Amino acid sequence: MASLDQARVAVIGLGYVGLPLAAAFGRHFPTVGFDIDAARVGQLKAGHDHTRELSPEGLREADKLEFSSDPAALAGCNVFIVTVPTPIDEYKRPDLHPLESASRTVGRAIGRGGIAIYESTVYPGATEEICIPIVERESGLVFNQDFYAGYSPERINPGDPKHRLETIMKVTSGSTPEAAAFVDALYTRIINAGTHKASSIRVAEAAKVIENIQRDVNIALINELALIFHRMDIDTHEVLEAAGTKWNFLPFRPGLVGGHCIGVDPYYLTHKTQQIGYHPDMILAGRRINDGMGSHVARRVIKLMRQRNHDMNQPRVLILGLAFKENCPDLRNTKVIDIIRELRSFNATVDVHDPWVDAGLAQHEYGVELVSEPQSGQYDAVVLAVAHGQFIDMGADRIRGFGAPNAVLFDVKRALPRAQIDGCL
Repeated sequence: MASLDQARVAVIGLGYVGLPLAAAFGRHFPTVGFDIDAARVGQLKAGHDHTRELSPEGLREADKLEFSSDPAALAGCNVFIVTVPTPIDEYKRPDLHPLESASRTVGRAIGRGGIAIYESTVYPGATEEICIPIVERESGLVFNQDFYAGYSPERINPGDPKHRLETIMKVTSGSTPEAAAFVDALYTRIINAGTHKASSIRVAEAAKVIENIQRDVNIALINELALIFHRMDIDTHEVLEAAGTKWNFLPFRPGLVGGHCIGVDPYYLTHKTQQIGYHPDMILAGRRINDGMGSHVARRVIKLMRQRNHDMNQPRVLILGLAFKENCPDLRNTKVIDIIRELRSFNATVDVHDPWVDAGLAQHEYGVELVSEPQSGQYDAVVLAVAHGQFIDMGADRIRGFGAPNAVLFDVKRALPRAQIDGCL
């Protein structure tokens, strides 16, 4: 391996994870930010990041960073960091095609002494069982003799101005003790919060996937309690507030569980555990509960409209928010779409408004045509699905103003005062 001072970094994939990473390395090392999306590369060259994770000033500060969609630009790099998506398919099985494609790109560019580091979330063993053989085949090099590998799981939290790449401790690992030391030293250059060097790549892979599984299962428990307390006519949030007075009660809240991490990553581990003959009951039960919450919200809204004697032949519903979380344009695996689809199954006409989301992307990904300015007094129900700051600033009265007289206001996240809404989880 080259010395750290000789590192020339390539970051493969310039999404929510890859771009901040490329910019961070681009302040310290010659760095190539590579993406197969030429339009994305063009926007970044022009100083624009549609994910809003980096400002134009933040891009300019990375003065050693260049962008390219041409694999030839990777020539001369000796550190390759893969940050591509790891989605699931329609059957909730891991879709490793982006990871395999990125590994082929790395294999064609890596030379002797190079190191391939993966950040994408996978099941334990995937890096060495799936990715490294591809790099070997494409490069003609021998693993742990001619080139090396590392795994340092991403911990990016989109839309979070407090927890940024540099302020979150980084787990690192390598395929040999020397590789592990190199990877750890590399990330130490950019991570102010410090690093934790895991004993192996498989340990680091497992640590990443259970971070999100732990949150998923805990939220599923609270979502199930919300389903139970609704049937008992008890306010879930009042219960949680009372229980929260105990010092060790965990502050989870009910809600939709979407995004590219919590709603997806558990399926990577369950896929692997079933391959080795173990059925992960608790993890899959949590997934089942959380995946059903969007439909539950829609049915609650329909029931409230019926109780108020609205014309149910073709009710009009306004959904506020489409992104998977507040104050973020990220649409990946948003569970708001489940609310929309379930409402439409009841013959409802559904309008969606989200000031954070790109309208073209909403149309392309989900077939949803965003409404730029909802009209007042037009809807039988208004659903506050995502607690964007703009919606909270509106207040309940203005949001209710989008509805017709006697309209239903349902607040998924309980972001508004309880006395001013008609329903919540």
